[in-house]
Amino acid sequence: MSRIGKQSIPVPAGVEININDNNFVVVKGPNGELSFTFHANMDIKLENQEISVTRPNDSIKNRSLHGTTRALLNNMVIGVTQGYAKILDIKGVGYRAQLKDPKTLILNIGYSNPVEMAIPEGITVIIPKNKNTEVQIKGANKQVVGEFAANVRKVRPPEPYLGKGIRYRDEHVRRKEGKTAK
Repeated sequence: MSRIGKQSIPVPAGVEININDNNFVVVKGPNGELSFTFHANMDIKLENQEISVTRPNDSIKNRSLHGTTRALLNNMVIGVTQGYAKILDIKGVGYRAQLKDPKTLILNIGYSNPVEMAIPEGITVIIPKNKNTEVQIKGANKQVVGEFAANVRKVRPPEPYLGKGIRYRDEHVRRKEGKTAK
């Protein structure tokens, strides 16, 4: 059995879970609502405020789906209760970020024109008042939060010589020495 797949998922108070036909799961909580259609081979059950995932047999396909299904369900439950967040730091002279309106992020990061990015549905972007070099991305869906954070970082990834660019808060950038004079 899969070590991850055989663990049950506890459902916290205030979270409502509906499991329909064809493994369409809807999870509602204080931070929003998430839904996903899982593979038909997986058997998803809700008993005693715990979600369990079982597989019909030990074929390679079912074994690979077992742990993945359980992990995605767990991410949905955590997302609607606690939410997910990514913090990006902007390093460089004159580099900064600002919000044009609640749905547009503007990045001034050394290009001739500012870069405007549309913020996806279900994501909130926070830029602290006195710190326009920090971007906080929050939301209930772990995949959407991570993808938007990666797209923001992709605009100007950190470079190894001066360390300028956009990086994750806990990311370590290996610095190179550069040319040495004789």
